[in-house]
Amino acid sequence: MSENETVTGRVTRISGPIVYAEGLGACGLYDVVDVGEAALIGEIIRLKDGVATIQVYEDDTGMRVGEKAVCHRRPLSVRLGPGLVGTIYDGIQRPLKSLFSSSGAFLEPGKRSEPLDAARKWRLEPAEALRSGAAIAPGAVLGYVRETESVNHAISVPPTVRGRSLAWAAAAGEYTIDEPIARTELGEEIFLAHHWPVRRPRPFARKLTVSEPLITGQRVIDVFFPLSKGGTAAIPGGFGTGKTMTQHAVAKWCDADLIVYIGCGERGNEMTDVLSEFPELIDPRTGRSLMERTILIANTSNMPVAAREVSLYSGITLAEYYRDMGMDVAIMADSTSRWAEALRELSGRMEEMPAEEGFPAYLPTRLAEFYERAGRVVPLSGGEGSISVIGAVSPPGGDFSEPVTQHTKRFIRCFWALDRELANARHYPAIGWIESYSEYAEEVRAWWDRLDPRWSSVRAQALELLKREQRLQQIVRLIGPDVLPDTERIILVVAEMVKNGFLQQSAFDEVDMFSVPAKQVVILKIMMDFYRRSLAIIRNGAPLAKISALSCREEIVRIKTTFANEDAAGISGVEARMNQELDELERLYRKVETV
Repeated sequence: MSENETVTGRVTRISGPIVYAEGLGACGLYDVVDVGEAALIGEIIRLKDGVATIQVYEDDTGMRVGEKAVCHRRPLSVRLGPGLVGTIYDGIQRPLKSLFSSSGAFLEPGKRSEPLDAARKWRLEPAEALRSGAAIAPGAVLGYVRETESVNHAISVPPTVRGRSLAWAAAAGEYTIDEPIARTELGEEIFLAHHWPVRRPRPFARKLTVSEPLITGQRVIDVFFPLSKGGTAAIPGGFGTGKTMTQHAVAKWCDADLIVYIGCGERGNEMTDVLSEFPELIDPRTGRSLMERTILIANTSNMPVAAREVSLYSGITLAEYYRDMGMDVAIMADSTSRWAEALRELSGRMEEMPAEEGFPAYLPTRLAEFYERAGRVVPLSGGEGSISVIGAVSPPGGDFSEPVTQHTKRFIRCFWALDRELANARHYPAIGWIESYSEYAEEVRAWWDRLDPRWSSVRAQALELLKREQRLQQIVRLIGPDVLPDTERIILVVAEMVKNGFLQQSAFDEVDMFSVPAKQVVILKIMMDFYRRSLAIIRNGAPLAKISALSCREEIVRIKTTFANEDAAGISGVEARMNQELDELERLYRKVETV
């Protein structure tokens, strides 16, 4: 039996999104199945004694035992080609906009629509490899299509092609995704688009170590807890702590070439905000719509639970496709907790033995499979590409000891823990500096040293200052600040400056919404210089009240909103006034000491 032939079975049992069918023993694991009279999309997830266990990606309400199940003998795949960018899909790559046009606000069971526009013609500019008789290999770039103003889409030889030379090649011109642009000596036709199984990682030449930070413009991330290009990060936090808002800010301002945003099991109103706001956002690098370098995958909490499980795999497969073109791709997965809950529900339906809190025992394995597809690599086409994964985690009640958060920490190296108290105080981003950490700081240090060698030292000083301030706050809450000597009270003063003038950042302020790396380091360096010099003056006998009364203190806190990123002269002026005021105070108390 060839792979193109279908196999027809019969539904024998239905348990929510899990359907059992007999007669599919000749099929393979993860093969796609059209289930029932409505031909709902499903996937075989278990085969035993000729009975296939199928998870259905659509609402199967009304399905009956005895209906047919048709297996297509191919794995669940996404179609990769020009037209992906700027499109909004569900978890199984159905374009929601075209489905809305044909069937309205509610998806009809079994409703299909092509993921890419088959009628649209794309202008192909051939590369040197696209000529008759040329030697090729998987990943070889055949030409380019201008997908959007921001994305020049490389058309390459799919990894599954076995031929090693071109028997025929098309000339420059306009082609649809279903028209061949080349043919190998084995008769294989190459198109602008091809399919790829979502659960199979796309191949690459070799993996590289990470070395360059993903610049987000958010000071608490870039300076304190940096994420590298090709790295993995988690944003855990309870309801209302700002997970989605933080991901929005990173998606808008980070220096990735492409954004893949996966709304996995989030509330409908929250996903509506994403779908309505993203097309309105302006890409700061190009001045055009952010959607010109964004792909959205929407799977809200009221959509079928099985589609939520596969949406992460669909998203990261799309990301790998653009990584193979040499792009830096950033994935926002919001949230992996809802994805894990989908796994738990499906596992329960299959009557599997539960592990911690009802989650299946293979939860860590599935998390690892997802996060391990991130990385910085040399694609088959050469050059470099990367996938950075930022996964939001929604622990119930903000409990970071629950299984999803704990297992996620095993596979990520950057942890941005959202703090409920900071969020309640309207301190955003609400990333707590005590529980958060980044293991990429050493890897990206060389990059920062080339930009500003002071980054490592001021970062270490500021983190130490904030840790000392936390310990002092415990004493202050018990017996008040008056019992502390001025040499320790100055820590509280400067820590407050760091919180308000550096860590807190407004997404609504035209100046403060994005901070370039050079400005970030200078602000923190000025604050650390203020602390160092103030401490020395206090040790010479000056009271803390004199330090607190200096006008430069408020100026330093307001640098973030007062001076634009390129206004180095204005920032230097604040530093000069700070040194002048501290010099005067230092001279005054040196004289007093001499007398």
